[in-house]
Amino acid sequence: MTAYDVIVLAGGAAKRLGGADKPAVRVGGRALLDRVLAASAGAALTVVVGGRRATARPVVWTCEVPQGGGPLAALGAGLRLTTAERVLVLSADLPFLGPGTVDALLAAAGQPGREGALCVDPDGRDQPLVAAYRAEPLRRELGLIATEYGGLAGLPLRLLTADLDLARVDAGPDAAFDCDTWDDIAAARARIREHGAVLDEWITSVKNELGIELDVDTGVLLDLARDAAHGVARPAAPLTTFLVGYAAARASAGAGPDEAAAAVAEASRKATALALRWEAEAAAAAKGESDTAGGPAGAAKPDAGREGTGTP
Repeated sequence: MTAYDVIVLAGGAAKRLGGADKPAVRVGGRALLDRVLAASAGAALTVVVGGRRATARPVVWTCEVPQGGGPLAALGAGLRLTTAERVLVLSADLPFLGPGTVDALLAAAGQPGREGALCVDPDGRDQPLVAAYRAEPLRRELGLIATEYGGLAGLPLRLLTADLDLARVDAGPDAAFDCDTWDDIAAARARIREHGAVLDEWITSVKNELGIELDVDTGVLLDLARDAAHGVARPAAPLTTFLVGYAAARASAGAGPDEAAAAVAEASRKATALALRWEAEAAAAAKGESDTAGGPAGAAKPDAGREGTGTP
């Protein structure tokens, strides 16, 4: 994927949120801004237009002139700091934006003849702040608008997209979901706790909180935890998964994410096999069956030092 820069618009008065610092509002334990930054982690340069605040990864800060001048003014301020041929433009209130949507936008923007690509929400509305633009035509259009209107402050985004040749990308039900009101925030918080999404959301949040870039098969770890709890004892589940993580970290020290993921898988395989052996032994003991050594389950083994000597 060709390098790209990203501009995140994190200003605005958030009037419908009662003036709250919207980019810092948490959904699933993470600030909205940090969720957007995670989705665009592949950017060569990240420019955030708005007031400075703590972020999960380093960014370059700037502000629109005049402050509160609106999205076109903010976009112009951010664009002055970018150098890549393609620029991803995002608002800071997209809790469900993911890397897949970012990749789709960049790919569509790279089509021959296109000057960019933007998401279309389920109602068919264009989302110019969930978009990727070619930098040269973006600068051209902003310059023309500023010349015609005497500046960019207070102008609507539709002036920018009207004359650009843009591809449309289906955002699906979530990618373009933005949080303008407290009802939107409540809906987002409820949605990440839905049965089909909560586990992935939690794992992603933990990895971001711990600064881990590791793609592991969570199903393998869940199966391991189940087998340890069932075959040994319930407290064995969290302790075993911790030990697997520790072993994988030691085995892959200094290696890349792919090697680390493979180390987790291998450690999980070994621990799962061990848990299943424990379960089998427990089942055999419960039935009074013989174990694999040939004696009654739980019976003492012969003295290894006297085997084959003929000593009674």
